[in-house]
Amino acid sequence: MRTALTIAGSDSSGGAGIQADIKTMTANGVYAMSAITALTAQNTTGVTGIMEVTPDFLKEQLDCIFTDIRPDAVKTGMVSSSALIEVIAERLRFYGAENIVVDPVMVATSGARLISEDAIETLKKELLPIAAVITPNIPEAEVLSGRTVRTSEDMEAVAKEIYEMYGCGVLCKGGHSINDANDLLYDGKELIWFRGKRIDNPNTHGTGCTLSSAIASGLAKGYDLPTAVKSAKNYISGALAAMLDLGKGRGPMNHAFAIEGEFLQ
Repeated sequence: MRTALTIAGSDSSGGAGIQADIKTMTANGVYAMSAITALTAQNTTGVTGIMEVTPDFLKEQLDCIFTDIRPDAVKTGMVSSSALIEVIAERLRFYGAENIVVDPVMVATSGARLISEDAIETLKKELLPIAAVITPNIPEAEVLSGRTVRTSEDMEAVAKEIYEMYGCGVLCKGGHSINDANDLLYDGKELIWFRGKRIDNPNTHGTGCTLSSAIASGLAKGYDLPTAVKSAKNYISGALAAMLDLGKGRGPMNHAFAIEGEFLQ
């Protein structure tokens, strides 16, 4: 069985972070492992507390994973401090990790910054250059490129610029008033649009985590990057279209497996 590792924070509500990642990886048919960067007290309405792990403990988690069950792909999520980013990048280089998917969680949909300026610079310097692909939303793409994105043409220009700056594939996620749900992949060779229709579903907590984890799952199974993105896009679109309502007692793991056959096989 192929394996995938998520390096991210824990979401106590189960909708995002490593909980979303593990569910997604499992539903996509790979064995999921995790290295936790922080504990959070949060739910779908917001975060009330964060407790980071120490760099030494994060290193210990990564060493335990790579020396026993080597991951075929790695996904990173929100990492809020430079020290933790440096540990992640150093260990991934040390072990020669492959198929690294970086979800550069820096800017909330509201526009609020989620990590410090120095951590962003460390992310750019240490982690992005070793990634196979990064998955910024529009505000994050603007931070990485230093350019304003207002149109689809802007997305194409920024994707190319980010690739040239950091040497990694770029999946620039649409939305944010630019288009319905069209995402753009640039792999250094061609621009590939993945067209989608915006789905009116309020249960969108953790969609970014889910998308990047689904991409990592596809890469772990040997898909090329465009195929992994297409599979992940279909997966998350199916999840949103299924209109999961936790208030009716349907847990996210049951929901994920219910849609696997239709959207993944």
